[in-house]
Amino acid sequence: MGKDIYEAYPQAKALMDAANGALGRDLTAVMFNGPDAELTRTGNCQPALFLHGLALWSILKERVQIEPVAAAGLSLGEFTAHAAAGTFSMEDGLRLVAKRGELMEEACAASNGSTMAAMIGGTPEAVENLAKECDVDVANFNCPGQIVLSGSNEGIDKAVAGARAAGVKLAKKLNVAGAYHSRYMKPAQDALRPVLETTPMQTPAVPVYCNYGARPVTGPEDVRAMLGEQVCGSVRWQACMEDLVAKGERLFIELGPGTTLAGMMGRICKEARVISIQDAETLEAAIAELNA
Repeated sequence: MGKDIYEAYPQAKALMDAANGALGRDLTAVMFNGPDAELTRTGNCQPALFLHGLALWSILKERVQIEPVAAAGLSLGEFTAHAAAGTFSMEDGLRLVAKRGELMEEACAASNGSTMAAMIGGTPEAVENLAKECDVDVANFNCPGQIVLSGSNEGIDKAVAGARAAGVKLAKKLNVAGAYHSRYMKPAQDALRPVLETTPMQTPAVPVYCNYGARPVTGPEDVRAMLGEQVCGSVRWQACMEDLVAKGERLFIELGPGTTLAGMMGRICKEARVISIQDAETLEAAIAELNA
């Protein structure tokens, strides 16, 4: 993860080396060499995703004359969006994200049997009613026809079993460590709030959308509040993107592994163009496209 850009771009190498220094441990060794079980641990995965996205952004903005009008990120990506917008430094953001990952990993271990499930093809009302009936939480409103539930194993099993009767076309349990964006993350939320309070922040240079409120944040105290609420609260990604689309935005750049956000945008706005950048090859293609 990220080794190709580390080796190809001096600014990515400098950023990643600085990240290791800020954390006081060799995060890039885990990113580059794994093993997968170690990289996908919440305590490593979150800072790795944060760093990878920022490294790609640092190269892109150096090679392309680009003026973002807004930034947004899904779940952990909201922190990356803030770092890109200058709300906090890479180092402060990385330490914050590493703590978030550590606390959420602890909450998963303590929850003793919790998980998540994707609900495909149901209306928000139907899925929310199903969640109430099964005593689970709505973790993500990703895009039309894709909502994720989060909660106890028993509650999620009940929701999956009752999904078709509730008008959901497909219900699929997810391979996750625990119930993210649910009441089970309350210990992590409570422990993260003091860390947020002591992290230096300023008003972002461009509007940054918060997952919890599905709106641009207003200043440092609002950032702290929304990043705290996000740990247990629903990620309202569809609403964030719909607001940008309503404001006339049609070009979006996705930074990080995979093309998940591009897929979601395809269901939110058919006219939107998404450039997904995940490695050196797609980065060079994006640079050529944006400079054309």
